[in-house]
Amino acid sequence: AGVNFIDTYHRSGLYELPLPLVLGQEGAGTVLEVGPDVDGFSPGDRVAWAGSTGSYAERAAVKASVAYKVPDGVDLETAASIGVQALTAHYLVTDCPRIGPGDRGLVHAGAGGTGRLVVQMAKLRGAEVVATVGSDAKVDVARSAGADHVINYSTTDLVEGVEAAVGPEAIDVVYDGVGAAVYDASIELLRLRGSMVTFGNASGAVEPKAPLHLSGKSLWLTRPKLWDFISTREELDARTEEVFGWITAGRLEVRIGARLPLAEAADAHRLLQGRGIAGKILLIP
Repeated sequence: AGVNFIDTYHRSGLYELPLPLVLGQEGAGTVLEVGPDVDGFSPGDRVAWAGSTGSYAERAAVKASVAYKVPDGVDLETAASIGVQALTAHYLVTDCPRIGPGDRGLVHAGAGGTGRLVVQMAKLRGAEVVATVGSDAKVDVARSAGADHVINYSTTDLVEGVEAAVGPEAIDVVYDGVGAAVYDASIELLRLRGSMVTFGNASGAVEPKAPLHLSGKSLWLTRPKLWDFISTREELDARTEEVFGWITAGRLEVRIGARLPLAEAADAHRLLQGRGIAGKILLIP
């Protein structure tokens, strides 16, 4: 099972789910049984999924609508790592808005599980990328993903660092999974009619703000979620096909930062929230 920040939000109650609750939104494994009305899957198939609660388990009942087959050449650990983070990165760079040649993106937490994938996919699409990280140890991790510029905001003022690299108000789109700690600086760095994409709250949720704060530069603000971008079988298959294609072609690296036994799920959450791990955290039954 993959460990994601949304699991910590479910645990804390920030995003409420009915109790009792087994955490976990993604994973990979081998099909044991299929329901009577399920088509396209058979016992023995290797599958992965995103958006089926209850993945922190030795066995999981997974909705067929959110499952997809794992192609030959991709191991189950890699497959378990992409369900939430890689598919999130994919819809971010293709739809929120589409980024490509001539665009400049700012990716916060560029050495983290999702951020590093956003960096790689934005580069695959031809964009220039500025990545931010929280420690010197993560600078090389973000650079290895292809970031053109890396700013360590624990030692350098975020706005000053980005402006020194690319100039003032020079960012077309911000991809922010950090939240409160970087929101205001991100708004300051955006160009006229730039886009602010906030998809996570690693440092805490952004305080409510009046829409008028966007009017100074006619900015676009969106807070999308993955499930609305894989809501049909056709869209889920298209996204997973492209992501798996990049992986098997050696164009996309999925970095696993830690593997912990399922019984140590609490420690996995501490590692994730401590933001000391670069890459994906997996729970192994």
